[in-house]
Amino acid sequence: MTETVVRPYGPSDLRVCRGLWAALTEAHRDLYDDPTIGGEDPGLAFDGHLARVGAERVWVAEVARSVVGFAGLIVEDDEAEVEPVVVSPECRREGVGGLLVARVVAEARTLGVRYLNVRPVARNADAIRFFHQAGFVNLGHVELFMDMRPADGREWGDGQTVHGRRFRL
Repeated sequence: MTETVVRPYGPSDLRVCRGLWAALTEAHRDLYDDPTIGGEDPGLAFDGHLARVGAERVWVAEVARSVVGFAGLIVEDDEAEVEPVVVSPECRREGVGGLLVARVVAEARTLGVRYLNVRPVARNADAIRFFHQAGFVNLGHVELFMDMRPADGREWGDGQTVHGRRFRL
């Protein structure tokens, strides 16, 4: 693979980052078998993310001068969250995500962040393995919820045991 360059987000990256955000949303739709996740135009959610975190907290990865991924950093006081990390399907498992995460981690260190968090969805085993390999080995929070509309046909599979309790994914 050609060299990957990670650089700050720029205004000319908007269109491709919207497309990558839409691809991430599609992956979540597939994981949960729910075509309603993200609404009718999920790429536009990138605009809201950009407005919330600021362009200075988003980095893009380029291969052969084409943007193939991006990552963001949400900072609150002395804590921060890596959100999201998105890599185009054709560039996954090529080290692009690792370079993006390394850039975000370096920025968090520069800012003096005490805790850096990631929150992959529970069903995304690939993302959990990726973040674990990237050094996110401390389990800080567990989010539990009820499906208030089980009649929508969503299927929950067998999941994980945490503290002796079984959960569905």
